[in-house]
Amino acid sequence: MTSLASKWHGVKQITRMDKPIGTYLLLWPTFWALWVAADSVPSFHLLFVFSAGVFLMRSAGCVINDFADRKVDGKVKRTNQRPLVTGLLSSKEALFLFFALVMMAFSLALTLSWYAIQLSVVALLLAASYPFMKRYTHLPQVVLGAAFSWGMIMAFAELDGQVPMVAWLLFSANLLWTVAYDTMYAMVDRDDDLKIGVKSTAILFGQHDKRIIALLQLATLALLFSVGELLAFGWPYLLALVIAAGLFCYQQMLIANRQREACFQAFLNNHWVGLVVFLGIFVEYL
Repeated sequence: MTSLASKWHGVKQITRMDKPIGTYLLLWPTFWALWVAADSVPSFHLLFVFSAGVFLMRSAGCVINDFADRKVDGKVKRTNQRPLVTGLLSSKEALFLFFALVMMAFSLALTLSWYAIQLSVVALLLAASYPFMKRYTHLPQVVLGAAFSWGMIMAFAELDGQVPMVAWLLFSANLLWTVAYDTMYAMVDRDDDLKIGVKSTAILFGQHDKRIIALLQLATLALLFSVGELLAFGWPYLLALVIAAGLFCYQQMLIANRQREACFQAFLNNHWVGLVVFLGIFVEYL
């Protein structure tokens, strides 16, 4: 019984059930796309499929990430207690869990159109490849951004039967936003990553990190503003963007001295950015 309890604890850790921030950062942009693609409140079926899909794929992404990093996590202060390092779970158990989560997500995708099902394969490839990109490129955050944004493309494919310009604008905005906040996240581990040879945008940007993050945030706002213009949104959406801009300014203040805990708090604050933009879109369709 104790062994079973410890395994369950390991599963909760490796899937980050106790740390829902990643789910939120995936969920809010997916909701942006669902509401815009539906031009109103989407059906319960689509809300369930995409919400559950977000949870399952985020969990699967965390598992494959820990599997990819199992030999280096023990050398990083923030990750040295992860279950594949401490032995709570084995590599085989992690892979089994990854495939189980992916199959559950794919079973949800099978209730969608053939077009959306085909696109779900791309989502899997992006989610599975991201953790290994940090071995070969300083831009793994771009791959993560594409993975975090692909559900938006699937939403339009399902509801519109095509992927219009507004979908790609939302996709691009979310991709750039993801690179910005995940660079903040990578700033937390930058010293450790340099020692063990793991690559990231935080290392690539170096002393220009804060400036480039600010440019990415401005580009995100510009793209979201373009979405509002294209859809003829009114003051609720514009107010949401103003609040999001204020949150970005607050994040810049947090990362000003590049302190680990402050950079992590700036990363976490992005949950509110996604929520605020969603609320702006939600009110537009009331």
